[in-house]
Amino acid sequence: MQTTINQTVSFTGVGLHSGAAVRMTVHPAPADYGIQFRRTDGMAGDRTIPARWDRVVPSRLCTLIANADGDTVSTIEHIMAALVGCGIHNALIEIDGPEVPILDGSAAPFVAKLVPAGVRRLDRPVRALRILMPVEVSEGSAFARLEPAESLEIKFHIDFADAAIGRQDKALDMANGAFVRELANSRTFCRKSDVDAMRANGLALGGTLDNAVVVDGDRVVSPGGLRFADEPVRHKMLDALGDLGLAGGPILGRYIGHRAGHAMTNALLRAVFANPRSHVWVDCSALCGRKLPGAGVTTADLPALV
Repeated sequence: MQTTINQTVSFTGVGLHSGAAVRMTVHPAPADYGIQFRRTDGMAGDRTIPARWDRVVPSRLCTLIANADGDTVSTIEHIMAALVGCGIHNALIEIDGPEVPILDGSAAPFVAKLVPAGVRRLDRPVRALRILMPVEVSEGSAFARLEPAESLEIKFHIDFADAAIGRQDKALDMANGAFVRELANSRTFCRKSDVDAMRANGLALGGTLDNAVVVDGDRVVSPGGLRFADEPVRHKMLDALGDLGLAGGPILGRYIGHRAGHAMTNALLRAVFANPRSHVWVDCSALCGRKLPGAGVTTADLPALV
């Protein structure tokens, strides 16, 4: 069955790129509502923006969605990953600014409130996107691919010149709370030279050593170092899950990312929906539902977030 969050939860923080303070509230929503954002600042009228692949517009370093009237919300990937990873299919997210708060740079602060709030089952089956044939997009040596599988699996490879990151590979079946236990507290990462360049261009104004892993060659500059030896590739998987959450429903397929990013994952979804033979929407059986991300997650999983 479809779910929604059982009670409203709120978050306050600053936007990573704008540095502006923002308040965001996640509300329950009815069946078939999906995930939608609503801007509550400034102008009157319905400022709702569906969290969907065809609402994504090009943006540097994050996922940004827009509606027909030009309202936007950026850096949605971490809250989207948290909702998908906690098995929440329907929610209204009200936000009083243009950017989701970065908090600690991971999805853990979102998960830490979403899981205790609980989920409410709705009287409607979950419709999942079953991948029927491989679909791939590429740019140079980077590629992203979706291929058939019985549940959502994510495999990712990264390769950075910085010795503090280097080459990393990881693969996970996202069923049974794997996201909460394995990925949720992995933080966004960047190179110190990139941070300096972004700030010189008016970006990353809300970035600090407390909400991102900053590396400089073979050094991790952020206090406390890495939470996992492979935290960077785990975070890339977190981002991929959030971006795949824009499909409009859970995905039954294997995602393979090789040096891929937000734009490439969105291009992959566009390629899937451009080919009717590549996919089919199915109503999930009880067995299928138990394989979806977030199925079986309880508060007992939360100590892994510390």
